[in-house]
Amino acid sequence: MNSQLSTPPRVLITGGANGIGAAIAQRCRIDGYEPVILDRAGEDAIHCDLSNVESTQKALKVALEGGPITRLVNNVGAVFPNAISDQTVEEFEAAMALNVRSAFLCIQALLPCMRDAGLGRIVSISSRAALGKELRSAYATSKAGLQGLTRTVALEEGRHGITANAIGPGPIATELFVNANPEDSSQTQAILSSVPVGRVGTPDEVAHAVAYLLDDRSGFVTGQTHYVCGGMTVGATHG
Repeated sequence: MNSQLSTPPRVLITGGANGIGAAIAQRCRIDGYEPVILDRAGEDAIHCDLSNVESTQKALKVALEGGPITRLVNNVGAVFPNAISDQTVEEFEAAMALNVRSAFLCIQALLPCMRDAGLGRIVSISSRAALGKELRSAYATSKAGLQGLTRTVALEEGRHGITANAIGPGPIATELFVNANPEDSSQTQAILSSVPVGRVGTPDEVAHAVAYLLDDRSGFVTGQTHYVCGGMTVGATHG
């Protein structure tokens, strides 16, 4: 972070009211940033539907009225689990709208601030599933799309001091994950056995990786996907 700035740098976080997003927002506060949250819920959030273009653009306008924003975390996302044979067009389009299009809109809206400052940090939360996972055709496609967007933005905006990177979490112990995967269930044990470190990750561990990429001093890291997955991506083709 740049300690020479008179006001805290502002960080826009989509889906920052719960789970991994909330952990990222809290870490940003600890690191001296001012989180600006776009979400459907949350007392401190600018409420909007990030799957809707008009709602997202309106919320972005409100966010920017509070001052320039030079850091962005594209965190919002939904899974839409289904086999490719049963995945509906509506589910596929919903995954792309929320998981990818919202990131596209946020990047476009914040680029002028970043270019003016000569510094920008964009971090998009992808997933280990981008490498392929059963029952995740829409989700995996959208998260792989985020990685393609990340690489392209890195190439186009590097000359302006703007970096773009992605984080690929593996199984993370959010409230949603814990409720869906009881500790004593066979499904949970199967997940644990597929993780080399023998446990699921925590939202704080994802937030720690994000914090590194948001830092001023990470300006030579761009266009990369950093997997926070307990080693699941090492030589693995499933999980």
